Amino acid sequence: MIDESAIRQRFETLRPVLDERARRRFAAAEARAAGRGGIAAVARATGIARSTIGRALREVRSGETIDPTRVRRPGAGGKPKSATDPSLVADLRALIEPDTRGDPQSPLLWTCKSLSKLSGALCAMGHQIGRTLVGELLHQLGYRLQANRKAREGASHPDRDAQFHYINEQVKAALAAGEPAISVDTKKKELVGDFKNAGREWHPQGSPPQVRVHDFVIPELGRAVPYGVYDIADNTGWVSVGIDHDTAAFAANAIRSWWLQSGRPRYPGATRLVITADGGGSNGSRVRLWKLELQRLADELRMPITVCHLPPGTSKWNKIEHRLFSFITANWRGKPLVSHKVIVELIAATTTKAGLTVRCQLDPNTYPAGIKISDADLQAINLKRHDFHGDWNYTVEPTCFDVVIRG
Repeated sequence: MIDESAIRQRFETLRPVLDERARRRFAAAEARAAGRGGIAAVARATGIARSTIGRALREVRSGETIDPTRVRRPGAGGKPKSATDPSLVADLRALIEPDTRGDPQSPLLWTCKSLSKLSGALCAMGHQIGRTLVGELLHQLGYRLQANRKAREGASHPDRDAQFHYINEQVKAALAAGEPAISVDTKKKELVGDFKNAGREWHPQGSPPQVRVHDFVIPELGRAVPYGVYDIADNTGWVSVGIDHDTAAFAANAIRSWWLQSGRPRYPGATRLVITADGGGSNGSRVRLWKLELQRLADELRMPITVCHLPPGTSKWNKIEHRLFSFITANWRGKPLVSHKVIVELIAATTTKAGLTVRCQLDPNTYPAGIKISDADLQAINLKRHDFHGDWNYTVEPTCFDVVIRG
């Protein structure tokens, strides 16, 4: 690998005592010593044009005799385009930053700002410039090719940090007491069938798996709705793969299935259940059906259920996202999800070096959407809102203790 920083350091050390010819010969010597890619590396390190370094290399290789009295005087040679065309840089800035510095009607406002299109637009404005020089000017102005980065989370609630601290204290208290604490959420719905799935897998060269061109739902297969339960203390996951609507009834049944098959054997002496969930979706803080289903679940489990919702705009901070769902996505990368069975098996095969294991099952039940919960039904729920943000933090107490647990 060529050490450009060392070349730059040597060049800057000698630069004050080098004339134009000596600088050219220095660059040629460095490029020759660097070997393949040397011209580009030296050009980046010294700022000398590649064409100049190339000419110097040809002089060195041909043994051409140089007149020692012939040295370009300081300031000679072609002037920079930005010097001979004073409005060039300003017009370039206007094209790449039309929202802040240029005309909002710029022809490139709604198109890809490639070097070719930028040079074409500048030529249309009367400048004589090619794409290579446009790239050099952009680098001089401090611009680099960059992708979009997800960083904005929307409006931040004033009690955002306080709610995170509150959730942390609730979970810590549950774990210290040996009580179950889980993180729940619905993973992205997936089309079932031979559709493209992001990521790459090893296959014989030239024979990648063939999938459909268009992502139109296959009626007889439909979509898969994975609802996950992540046991924070045990580092285990449970996923119910639904085939119908993502409703609060579906979410509650996934938690019920986790409890009967994993939670109850793991926590035989549990006296309460703590759930952390997003503020929206099927388990949203404002969803009436969610609270009604929690009441039914609390009655079946014969213990109170405490729910703490994440503040608005912070769903990606939910532990299940980065401790379970991210690993499921990595495990099935590049694999078409051709059937519900394949989806269940891929999820169940997800593991990590930290010891994560996942159980998964298909939920074949139907969950009608649009169920309305009346004010009377809502009032009948034994809901105890916490003193701090009772809209986000509440406990659903059992209404009776003589219910036979299903399972």
